Amino acid sequence: MTQLPIGILGSTGHLGTRVAKLLGKAGAPHVLFARDPDSPHVPRQDSTIDVRRADYADAASLRAAFDGIGTLLMVSAVESPERLAWHGAIIDAAGATGVQHIVYASFMGAAPDATFTFARDHFATEQLLEAAAKAGGPSFTALRDNFYLDVLIEFVGPDGVLRGPAGEGRVSAVARDDVAAVAAVVVQDPGTYAGQRLDVTGREALSMSDVAALIEDHTGRPTRFVDESDEEAYASRAHYGAPQWQVDAWVSTYTAIRSGELAEISDTVERLTGRRAKTLADLLRR
Repeated sequence: MTQLPIGILGSTGHLGTRVAKLLGKAGAPHVLFARDPDSPHVPRQDSTIDVRRADYADAASLRAAFDGIGTLLMVSAVESPERLAWHGAIIDAAGATGVQHIVYASFMGAAPDATFTFARDHFATEQLLEAAAKAGGPSFTALRDNFYLDVLIEFVGPDGVLRGPAGEGRVSAVARDDVAAVAAVVVQDPGTYAGQRLDVTGREALSMSDVAALIEDHTGRPTRFVDESDEEAYASRAHYGAPQWQVDAWVSTYTAIRSGELAEISDTVERLTGRRAKTLADLLRR
């Protein structure tokens, strides 16, 4: 039986790009989806790679793009009040076109009352996936990634300060490379992981003070953590003029760490890929 190709949503983003490269190295047939198929950011391995237009906000484009796809890597849509509706459209289009399995990039601790506000959207998306599977649609796997180690480095301001209301809470943040490696394993063997929700974390749980100290140690750049109160966190971000839902997400990134909801360490990376998860020190040395 000919293997149906794997479809990659978000193929121009950090995760999709990495997964596409891993599938290319493995010789796994795959199709890339992008709002602009001609974008230079589309990770074409060679001219034979099929690149199709797929816009999260355009249901017709999704149905056309998903034709003939067996497994779909569903990277979450850009942060927006419309995100859940877009996710619903993706799931509906996958069901309508005969996609057999969806691997969804969710978030650790996804729950209706999660401290991190976007984790609530991820939970709602998982509920949509579960309902679709029960109704005869695609089976699914949820990869519940923790925050990215790579992004923690970027949280440091130009003044060398990492600031937010995280207290002494810890986070088992994970490298993007490790998330991509796990995703590449699952999309190539979806049946083994059908119905599972897999926490994907690093191998250490760091406080923000730890993060600042490691960055300073490895870069030589003076770096420190300032533990803001919730009120101070909102005030220090007010100058961006962002909508309330966006600021709530920014602040709850830190309060979720403070709550302890993101400290647990899983063995998913090593168990699925056969290698240990990267540490922050590994990324900084690189």
